[in-house]
Amino acid sequence: MEIRFITPSADIDPQAEFWADPGAWADDDVAAPDEWDDEDVRSESAEYAALHEAVRAAQDIFDVDGVVRHARAAVAEQDALFHSILTRAAADPVPWVGPDPTLDPLWQPRKGETVASVRARRRNLAVRAAAADIGVRVGLTDNQVRNRARRAGVLSARTPRVWEAALAGEVSEQNVGTTAELAASLPDDDPASWATFDEAICRIAATVAPGRFRTRARAARERAHREPLQQRHKRAADGRRVWVDPLLDGMAQVTAILTAADAHAIDAQLDDLATHLADADGETRTKAQLRVDAFRDVFFRGAHAAAKEAKDHSGASFGGAAFGIVPTVRITIPVLTLLGHTDEPATLDGYGPIDLDTAKRLAANADSWIRVLTHPVTGTVMDVDRRAYKVPEDLKRLIRIQYPTCAFPGCQRPSEKCDLDHRIRWADGGTTSRANLTPECAAHHPVKDETLWSLHQDPDTTGLSWVSPTGHQTDLDPPPF
Repeated sequence: MEIRFITPSADIDPQAEFWADPGAWADDDVAAPDEWDDEDVRSESAEYAALHEAVRAAQDIFDVDGVVRHARAAVAEQDALFHSILTRAAADPVPWVGPDPTLDPLWQPRKGETVASVRARRRNLAVRAAAADIGVRVGLTDNQVRNRARRAGVLSARTPRVWEAALAGEVSEQNVGTTAELAASLPDDDPASWATFDEAICRIAATVAPGRFRTRARAARERAHREPLQQRHKRAADGRRVWVDPLLDGMAQVTAILTAADAHAIDAQLDDLATHLADADGETRTKAQLRVDAFRDVFFRGAHAAAKEAKDHSGASFGGAAFGIVPTVRITIPVLTLLGHTDEPATLDGYGPIDLDTAKRLAANADSWIRVLTHPVTGTVMDVDRRAYKVPEDLKRLIRIQYPTCAFPGCQRPSEKCDLDHRIRWADGGTTSRANLTPECAAHHPVKDETLWSLHQDPDTTGLSWVSPTGHQTDLDPPPF
């Protein structure tokens, strides 16, 4: 049976004839006329069923627009709500950080402090505390909450036409994010450039797919920007950086932000090296694999050359894999693996599970080992070798193994890069002990110490939990591995 869909005129219902036929929606148990044989009934029923399913599928397609519009509007409304809460926290920090000490007639500023600087810090901490409160309630990090609130603030102030369309559910979340990113990069003191940019993209934001929209929006941003490109480039180049993101199966991704000229030069060089290597007899690697291997080899050979040059100039001895670094391999061993009952993989500190071959290769250059026993169910540290000479360093090592990341909910900052904070302050009688120390990053340490957030320990279970200024309680995140 052939089914065709036609474009109806405004006053014609293409389904009227179908729905006017009782046979199209009659109950299945209605007896068929005597003159129909079973084959006729089955054939007609199958045709009607197919037609009904096709019509329903068409109706589902028509419904997609409404469902997606509602979801998009809900995301924009969340951003607006986050922005409203954080704006109120900045305007009135007291519920989040306590009374303003500068209002006390006996208050004396510390060295370098002023009333303005103290109040500015209180506003900043109040926003952090409020964002963290929202985050633990809805399963986001405080940075994610602040970024979404900032997005709403930028859009509402700089691109109100796009923001209005976003609240109506007409703009995809990807295009909303692109608009906010580009609008935020316009000069803070140039509302005319904001209006020009908003006018240029307000229509295409709702109609163009994300990839093409980003291209056109970037062009619109360049036309709207009043500052010379040379000045912008110099400022942007100051923000160059490199970072690593973990991937699955023992892999990771290195990302570098650098000048476009340097990036394209590196890309072209990798292409040339890969093409040259591909011509070697017996070479079986793909072009992509050759590019990656060339990148790795060039980097490590360059690292060795830099290390040798440094040695020649300083007389210092450099050894190890690169720049004289000899690793300390931190191996986490589940108890059942230690007993030979399971074959769970080793855990590389700061990354996660790695295959045993890689663990052995890393161990080849290691001059020290730390054995950690963990509970087979909870992952809690049960014991740690204590072979360090200085006790404080041994305790530091223990705490950072017990807490691989910052103890604040959702934070992934490695504990090696965090402060070890006294849960009960030293000045208040707290001890320097395993039970009283937790790692907190530079962003969350002051949230715990200078806002109304608090870290509590259950006297019966000894478990730790965070309590927000609004009274919301959340346990520490489970071990990441």
